[in-house]
Amino acid sequence: MSITVIGAGLAGCEAAWQIALRGEAVTLYEMKPGKYSPAHSSRQFAELICSNSLKADRIDSAAGLLKEEMRRFGSLLMACADQCRVPAGGALAVDREKFSCMVTEKIREHPLITVKSREVTEIPDQGITIIATGPLTADALAEKIAALCGESLSFYDAAAPIVTAESLTMEDCFTASRYDKGGEDDYINCPMNKAEYEAFYEALVSAERAPVHDFDVADPKVYEGCMPIEVLAQRGKDTMRFGPMKPVGLTDPRTGRRPWAVVQLRKENREGTLYNLVGFQTNLKFGEQKRVFSMIPGLQHAEFMRYGVMHRNTFLNAPQVLRQDFSLKQNPNLFFAGQITGVEGYMESASSGILAGINAVNRKRGLPALVLPEETMMGALSGHVANSISKNFQPMGANFGVLPPLEEHIRDKKARYAALAQRSLRLLEQYV
Repeated sequence: MSITVIGAGLAGCEAAWQIALRGEAVTLYEMKPGKYSPAHSSRQFAELICSNSLKADRIDSAAGLLKEEMRRFGSLLMACADQCRVPAGGALAVDREKFSCMVTEKIREHPLITVKSREVTEIPDQGITIIATGPLTADALAEKIAALCGESLSFYDAAAPIVTAESLTMEDCFTASRYDKGGEDDYINCPMNKAEYEAFYEALVSAERAPVHDFDVADPKVYEGCMPIEVLAQRGKDTMRFGPMKPVGLTDPRTGRRPWAVVQLRKENREGTLYNLVGFQTNLKFGEQKRVFSMIPGLQHAEFMRYGVMHRNTFLNAPQVLRQDFSLKQNPNLFFAGQITGVEGYMESASSGILAGINAVNRKRGLPALVLPEETMMGALSGHVANSISKNFQPMGANFGVLPPLEEHIRDKKARYAALAQRSLRLLEQYV
């Protein structure tokens, strides 16, 4: 049974490498240089589109822990990144051209990897396939994926910020569902009086927005259903109070009255360690999100695990269609890897490629799927992909909020993160 990987980005290269490392032949398809996406320009594989930084390299950081786990699986990209690093303080940054060239050379030179430079427009119906075509999947293949997955394929990433539960100032909030429907703790409510709301409104409408690429807004009609909160605010001072900040059906137990406005936070995971700001999808710059949203009562000291984003990003509603080994529920011979699965970030994409590649080999050999414990960063991210309970599934990057809490709570954040990292690496030993 043949193994095919479609897409030579970060996830596709990692998947092909892991397959070849295990002694299996693999065919890697890449449409460049015959065709480029709107964001790509280099002929090389594993092209870094935005920053040349792969984020923090300290093991007691979420990004650093993820990279260390990848190293222990023999990651090609981590080996190349370590050789191509440039000074960047505590971050791992690379010479992007040297990095892509090195990855390309390693892939092309491997005797078990056959590279074919042409666009794939059909999903193969024979053998085992990994689709790793990224957030700008070409239209022809995207249509085939949409036909296969139905409404489970999204073309726009409209995500609200996510904060940690333990960073909230709960004395300024209250837990309740609107009109007391549902469980008492379904939502954390952040009430505002009129003065607080008006100050928040002024800060929001004057905040600086992130630049938008022309291919991000090819069809602006899609934004009507996921309006950025700052755009909604510009339609009138009270617009938000009739939208995501409406106070109806809620009573502040501290005053016994309905607040002027309310921001609701909803659980993002089963453990209740992460909450998202309901209806707060946004295109503000990250620093502006921290400044403005910290004005919300209860969020004064909030720790943001993911900032809101809004741009073109082809991704699956993974919990509906993918297993935790990254295979399609309706077809165990078809795997997905990279940002299309609902992970966000360079190394997050590559790590999903590692697991998809290993599991493609296991599938061919009739072996059990490799599913890492959710106490590891790679296992937690694959768990988010397959098991998220969010009603509006959105991509997620590495963060300590996705890991189950420690048995013993550690107040000091740095010490707590170090303990979480040690636990992850200790558990990973039996799987590598």
